[in-house]
Amino acid sequence: MESPRYSAFPFLFVILLSFSRASAALSHEQFLHCLSLHSNDSSSISKVIYSQNNDSYSSILESSIQNLRFSTISTPKPLVIVTPLHASHIQATIYCSRKNGLQVRTRSGGHDIEGLSYVSEVPFVLIDLVNLRSIHVDVENKSAWVESGATIGELYYRIAEKSGTLAFPAGTCHTVGVGGLFSGGGYGTLSRKYGLAVDNIIDAHLIDANGKVLDRKSMGEDVFWAIRGGGGGSFGIVLDWKIKLVSVPATVTVFTVTKTLEQNATELVHRWQYVAPKLSNDIFILLSISRASSGQDEGNKTIQASFSALFLGRVDKLVSLMEKRFPELGLLKENCTEMSWIKAALYFAQFPMQRLEILLDRTAASKSFFKVKSDFVKKPIPKIGLEGMWRRFYEEEARYASMNLVPLGGKMDEIPETETPFPHRAGNIYEIMYIVGREEVAKVSEIQKYLSWSRRFYRYMTPYVSKSPRQAYANYRDLDIGVNNIKGNTTYAQASIWGFKYFKNNFNKLVHAKSLIDPENFFKHEQSIPPV
Repeated sequence: MESPRYSAFPFLFVILLSFSRASAALSHEQFLHCLSLHSNDSSSISKVIYSQNNDSYSSILESSIQNLRFSTISTPKPLVIVTPLHASHIQATIYCSRKNGLQVRTRSGGHDIEGLSYVSEVPFVLIDLVNLRSIHVDVENKSAWVESGATIGELYYRIAEKSGTLAFPAGTCHTVGVGGLFSGGGYGTLSRKYGLAVDNIIDAHLIDANGKVLDRKSMGEDVFWAIRGGGGGSFGIVLDWKIKLVSVPATVTVFTVTKTLEQNATELVHRWQYVAPKLSNDIFILLSISRASSGQDEGNKTIQASFSALFLGRVDKLVSLMEKRFPELGLLKENCTEMSWIKAALYFAQFPMQRLEILLDRTAASKSFFKVKSDFVKKPIPKIGLEGMWRRFYEEEARYASMNLVPLGGKMDEIPETETPFPHRAGNIYEIMYIVGREEVAKVSEIQKYLSWSRRFYRYMTPYVSKSPRQAYANYRDLDIGVNNIKGNTTYAQASIWGFKYFKNNFNKLVHAKSLIDPENFFKHEQSIPPV
């Protein structure tokens, strides 16, 4: 005879599930009522609130989801989306979320690798900053104020409108949001010359858990330090940032040279490790590695290595430099193109033939189901290690895999690792971004085989990358390396498992800053900094 204790469980589960849904619905209604009472202009905020029964809810939610792994029927959805027009809308949303026991997620460009800026397993409100993207460029003082909802492309475009010899050191993907990129570091083609994006931020306005708007002085130097690279979603919501613009020549030079194994790619990749981090600060050579077909027969596989460079100068000087420092690549003048810096931004965004206005298109980048992991390398990988990598790229699951090797050195070596939360400075010769995925899958479960390959490849790389801790880049968020508790408190020891990989010893100072600005841990997610 079946035990009554177990036979009653399905009924009890249904009751609990129904109670949970009813509780969420009540919180939702109370939240909306609270917003109407606590907004300075209730008619204004009503225009930027999207409940799940609103006709525009799905389109607003999907518009900025870049990783289709988090755009499925089973993905948890926000109870409400708020697209604030000004700070008061954010303040009211924070107040009402706290009052009704709801968490918040904040999204600027939607490129959070693990979807944490717009997904949560507990009832939550999504604050989408898409309407907060104004940019004010001050050419005379070489600075700009940029709101967190702006994209990198929009920032680059507005700078170029005002000056052909000013720029900003940030990323290459133009649809990435400023708020997300700045919160984790932000490297790009100018990093060897001027450091990261966070190395060039001089002020900000932060809205804390109490709804106060704080500038650098009022938030204090510890918190200002923390928001520049300490990871998004931990300390508050940054409304806007004041950045220092940097000088670039009116004419720069770019090139891309692609070689296969049959064209000596292994030797070139091996040599690149010794050369790229030690070149002049004026040159940045990105190395991208992927599988390709060999010859006319698609069944024959090879590895291709693409060397893509930005040089802050004219072509003749670049060719001369490469002949001296990296003659093995065989760079010729006809491989190179001179252009303006803003055109170079298009070039690295993979839109070399497009008009500049493409930088203003927040939807121009293709979306896919993907997974990203990262590593930092301190010593060149030997040829035998590279050959082992190639063999794994020949596996079926690696058909849609690639690696980006990003050279460090230059200015990156000169900045102390405690200057900002981003600690991966001197001693690291390059960073690796591993990416695997595809634009379409027959069923969502199909992506699992690509994720499994990514994790196997990551394990293979263990002997060749940083150790104790094995370092990772916070902007390439990776839940494989550790997570907080979804519900309840997370201990320092638990968070330090992933925290030291992103931030090394800077994690301790981040915990201190979190305890100052958000001691009750209102802003939290699976990899947020915990207070103590």
